[in-house]
Amino acid sequence: MKTRITELFNIKYPIVQGGMIWCSDWHLASAVSEAGGLGLIGAGSMYPEQLIENIQKAKAATTKPFGVNLPLIYPQIEEHIKIIVENKVPIVFTSAGNPKKYTSYFKEQGIKVVHVVANVKFAMKAAEAGVDAIVAEGYEAGGHNGLDEITTMALIPQVVANVDIPVIAAGGIATGSGLLAALSLGAEGVQMGTLFVASEESSAHPKFKQAVINAADTDTMVTLKKVIPVRLIKNDFFQKVKELEDKGATREELDELLGKARAKKGMAEGDLIEGELEIGQISGIINEIKPVKHIITDIINEFNETKKRICKF
Repeated sequence: MKTRITELFNIKYPIVQGGMIWCSDWHLASAVSEAGGLGLIGAGSMYPEQLIENIQKAKAATTKPFGVNLPLIYPQIEEHIKIIVENKVPIVFTSAGNPKKYTSYFKEQGIKVVHVVANVKFAMKAAEAGVDAIVAEGYEAGGHNGLDEITTMALIPQVVANVDIPVIAAGGIATGSGLLAALSLGAEGVQMGTLFVASEESSAHPKFKQAVINAADTDTMVTLKKVIPVRLIKNDFFQKVKELEDKGATREELDELLGKARAKKGMAEGDLIEGELEIGQISGIINEIKPVKHIITDIINEFNETKKRICKF
């Protein structure tokens, strides 16, 4: 299966694993890369020394390409960038900020750069900044989300029509048929997060993984729009946020409720009551925890079966 994405990253399949905080350490990233996709280390939940350790362990675990997901709002961003360059990480996915500031520097170091966007305007700005590819992420996605509420089905063809560089579709994709649908819309690869949270190699807490497996189609919702939009599983913490928002709470009041390390409490420590449980709508279709190798094999088999079925029409 060849697209500009497989050629750009030198991977077998156009499948990228989302670099999710608390869920994407070197175990997951190296497993995805070994299975033919592109694994990403989620740097957003790591101190500099943890990032160094994860990069080095990923290099020891696989000879295949992997990358680092780097939220540009991270407080120690300069130190993370230095670590990425010094350790010769070949690929960086940036998000939550303006890619223009660092893209040219990364490319001078021989690093391929991909930026995550949620609308056409920022896709065009990312392309102008010189990134090699774009992740266009629909509103179905878990974790931090776009304010414009554009779904993947609507977003992908519009982004593809407005940029010349390869587009990776994200948000609500967890199957081979979803991969085929994304390619049909003009994307040249997919990024999957929720599906890989529910893998054996994910660093998510076992209780959080089980919550993902148990989730139904209506069990997630985007909230905290006055702070930063995020899709969460509806638990006690979510209900407290909703009650505050329904009362017209200020950003300061929501910040106070959110506090510190709320996401760590939920996803890394397994507090399903008071923790922040970031996951996508597609969790409703995931019903078992599997090794990464089996997940990717199943995706490709379903992709081929779906393509055959569609060709009969």
